[in-house]
Amino acid sequence: MNQNLLSEKFKALKCCVIIPTYNNCKTLQQVIEGVLVYTENVIVVNDGSTDSSAEILRQFSQVQQIHLSKNKGKGNALQQGFKHADSLGYDYAITIDSDGQHFPEDIPVFIETLKNETNKEVLLIGSRNMTQHGIPKKSSFGNKFSNFWFWVETGNRLQDTQSGFRLYPIFAMKNLKFYTKKFEFEIEAIVKAAWNDIEVKNIPIQVHYELEDRVSHFRPFKDFTRISILNTWFVLVTFFYIKPRNIYRKLKKKGFKRFIMEDLLGSDDSVEKKSLSIALGVFIGLSPIWGFHTVTVIFLALLLKLNKVIAFAFSNVSLPPFIPLILFLSLKLGSWLLGENFVLSMSEIDPSIELVKYLKSYIVGSLVLSVTMAIVCGLLSYVFLTLLKRKKILGNG
Repeated sequence: MNQNLLSEKFKALKCCVIIPTYNNCKTLQQVIEGVLVYTENVIVVNDGSTDSSAEILRQFSQVQQIHLSKNKGKGNALQQGFKHADSLGYDYAITIDSDGQHFPEDIPVFIETLKNETNKEVLLIGSRNMTQHGIPKKSSFGNKFSNFWFWVETGNRLQDTQSGFRLYPIFAMKNLKFYTKKFEFEIEAIVKAAWNDIEVKNIPIQVHYELEDRVSHFRPFKDFTRISILNTWFVLVTFFYIKPRNIYRKLKKKGFKRFIMEDLLGSDDSVEKKSLSIALGVFIGLSPIWGFHTVTVIFLALLLKLNKVIAFAFSNVSLPPFIPLILFLSLKLGSWLLGENFVLSMSEIDPSIELVKYLKSYIVGSLVLSVTMAIVCGLLSYVFLTLLKRKKILGNG
């Protein structure tokens, strides 16, 4: 691609390149020179380097520079770079590591991909070939680990979630709150971007791991622990807030009738999958795990590859108005199965009842009720959806 043309595209897209660096004096100059071939819109964030990085940067007066007095981590350096880029009027920032593993020759790939995107609120992550020779096993494992949790937390599957070669839509992310400062920031950024309807995509890039001068500051134990803690928190937020929020938004936007017609009846899932999703929702909704229905049903729907929306919707069979009836039926059924004397009437049942007195009867009755109703609802829905499908086929014919 013509370099002048590429430079014009950088300006038109309001894009810059941010290079965070910490004690990478052996590769820093080469990386900066490689980036300057494609654009002069460059910001280098010197994250408290104690080597000769500052001296190297003096050679590049045409480059915007931020010098931090203390090393606070890559995440902090990137956030400082984003704030500075925003203040200069940039909408996008390509980030490239200064350790030499990335090829500046891939910068045009990011620009061309962004130019051709219809949705401009997109975050692009360079996808490395993790099967090529020279890729450390710890990097390959860490990437698979990160990819899995990103899928759990967002529902999106990516081939590479750890690459530092990225394009960020800083105009769409500047109002998001970030709390991490080190390597885990790059995970926090893509998860929160996905949660806020920013599309996160992979594009293929080259990578070089066998550089003699390459210095990595990733500390396997400390940084992996931080990342694990962050993912644990994100999983809890996902199941207790994000998933229910997304389903509620869809319900609110479409209305209950349209939601049922499009997301339940109009789903491309098979009749069997829909019926099993309904059965799962009813089973969890009636089971004696109060307070954990949502997280459990979504987790099991993901695990069993069922329809999350349908399973969640039917798990709400235990809405507050129905709780007294569910408690009464569970207690009645449990006491009958155990041969115990049940003296409570329906009028005495309320959510504050001391279930400890009837715990055994309640648990047994609740489990039997949930299994029975799950089977009944699953079978009825299967028959109903099968008939509906046949009617639809005949109507189209």
